[in-house]
Amino acid sequence: VQLQAFGGGLGQPGGSLRLSCAGSGDTFSAYSTSWFRQAPGKERTFVAAISWSGKMIYYTDSVKGRFTISRDNANNMVYLRMNNLKPEDTAGYYCAVGTGSTRTAEYDYWGQGTLVTVSS
Repeated sequence: VQLQAFGGGLGQPGGSLRLSCAGSGDTFSAYSTSWFRQAPGKERTFVAAISWSGKMIYYTDSVKGRFTISRDNANNMVYLRMNNLKPEDTAGYYCAVGTGSTRTAEYDYWGQGTLVTVSS
């Protein structure tokens, strides 16, 4: 499985961005896909996960009600809609395919990351 994350950039506080994760390979749509983020000097942390069917979705508490994860298996895409952006959302965002866990160690496939900067 190969993953490519894109859609990052500069967002204003209170604004929105949509991240995309394009997957290749037959198994992309058979596993959960998650988004993680890593701020400068900090560990990579879980943001959101969606099961292969899209029926099970999880978010970390700090993004609940603001971020929405979704997937389009026909086109091997997973999205992260980010609304009401806050400066603390500034980080590199990575998509990953694996178990749907919040632990980075349970993911074998990672995209290269896309940078989100929230600033006025």
